[in-house]
Amino acid sequence: MKTHHLLLAVLITAIWGINFSVIKLGLQEVDPFILAGIRFLLCALPALFFIAKPDVKWRWLIGYGLVFGVGLWGMVNLAIRLGLSAGVASLLLQFSALFTLLLGGWVFREPLSRYQWAGIAIALTGLLCIIFLTDGSVSLSGLGCVLVAAVAWSVATILYKKADTRQVFAFLIWSSLFAPIPLFILAYAVNGWSGFHGLLAHTHGITLLSILFQVYPNTLFGYWVWNALLKRYPVSTVAPLSLLVPVFGLLGSFWIFNEPLSALKLAALLIIVSGLSTGLYGARLKQAWRRRTAP
Repeated sequence: MKTHHLLLAVLITAIWGINFSVIKLGLQEVDPFILAGIRFLLCALPALFFIAKPDVKWRWLIGYGLVFGVGLWGMVNLAIRLGLSAGVASLLLQFSALFTLLLGGWVFREPLSRYQWAGIAIALTGLLCIIFLTDGSVSLSGLGCVLVAAVAWSVATILYKKADTRQVFAFLIWSSLFAPIPLFILAYAVNGWSGFHGLLAHTHGITLLSILFQVYPNTLFGYWVWNALLKRYPVSTVAPLSLLVPVFGLLGSFWIFNEPLSALKLAALLIIVSGLSTGLYGARLKQAWRRRTAP
């Protein structure tokens, strides 16, 4: 990978990691479902008036929009509102990679290798470390919500593979259209009109910054650049860089909210990243080592 493309990829992982703290800033004044709803409303509008609908069936757009918008980011926002720190949320969401392995094995009948099973076991050990954190950065309800979000991300990945489209940006724009209304309905069902009244009464510069950051640098720019890099380089070259997201997530939470970086939390980070690396890339690394050492 060329140096400027590598730096661009690292920038995207930094944006994605810091985004969890930016979400927490917005949640100080805005209902979690309303914040997610506004995010996806602005992702869809006005862009869909200028970008043609991708050549996929409506069910894939609707399904992806609901799962990605409501199941993933609606639950992440709720997890952070329920007391899970932004840094820990960014770390636990990476479990989606392992859930994708399990779902992929079931949906596409792809058997899991010993490396993938080993990676799952290692990552679960890291999850146990997270559960025993006592520094106030973990709530069990928030932990449960973000693990649901990780499953939703895995389902969204499967739906995207089923849609089988190369029009990635258009797919993201048009699918975003189906997330806001369900999110706004959830906000009303949980808190009535109070969340909407609070939005009008308490919106200020930090809230607007949080919303705009989530829409443009994080979602539209981030996914556009990332997918462009995936088209230019092999997946095995680009995808491992996503493991930097929880690193930047923890650093962002430390920088913005003074979240403590205890030895147990750093150990959990290393264990989970090691598990993800083993599950996703263990077989490839072994093959590469064999080729290098072969006479």
